[in-house]
Amino acid sequence: MVRKLLYRIYERRLAASLPPDALPQHVGVILDGNRRFARERGLSTVADGHRLGAGKIQHLLDWCHEFGVAYVTLWLLSTENLSRDERELAELTAIIADTVTAIADNPRNRSRGFRITPVGALDSLPDELRLALKRAADSTSSGGELHVQVAVGYGGRQEIIDAVRGLLQQRLAAGQTLEEVIAGLTPELLAPHLYTTGTPDPDLIIRTSGEIRLSGFLLWQSAHSEFHFTDAYWPAFRKIDFLRALRDFAGRNRRFGR
Repeated sequence: MVRKLLYRIYERRLAASLPPDALPQHVGVILDGNRRFARERGLSTVADGHRLGAGKIQHLLDWCHEFGVAYVTLWLLSTENLSRDERELAELTAIIADTVTAIADNPRNRSRGFRITPVGALDSLPDELRLALKRAADSTSSGGELHVQVAVGYGGRQEIIDAVRGLLQQRLAAGQTLEEVIAGLTPELLAPHLYTTGTPDPDLIIRTSGEIRLSGFLLWQSAHSEFHFTDAYWPAFRKIDFLRALRDFAGRNRRFGR
């Protein structure tokens, strides 16, 4: 009881110390550590870890809404994850489908204007998951307060390959030669063909579980992002951890490569 009270006091102090004009508008999160959490806590299956992690997502969205974050990108499933054990993958994709559906159907999220957009190589996903993502996107398309991108079947290298392919197809169909496309290629021409087109690049990327790498998350978009790594496994990620990430970001001197 005393420990919880101390945490609440610390939370309030952290929140009060955050300068509103120095907070990120787009936060990307690599939700890592579900499997290790399950194993270290002696849970029955790793799927139990995934379920606990899924239950944490709504809390994160509540915190983002509270602090005025306008865009959140959540990495829920990588392209590499698609090669996992068939049973685990089936359980994981079902959990993702249920979670995204619950976020979309949550009346509080609807009243707040949450919008969900799936990003990734969606054609590679199981039909049930792909349909659940489409339904969530369609039912929240009018939201404009918090844009939630769910990266599912996502890989940064594959995204860049698909973007190059899309640009080439567009330009060649318009009558340009390959030499003309190459000569005129710029980042501004390629960006609209990324999965995340129309969304600003992330200001802050958070990775849980103690791993200090991006593993291909938003490779193109993270060129000028700030990174925050925390030892907490995703199911154990607390509001205090989120506030520390915001405090860390607010203290950075961002130069955007200049």
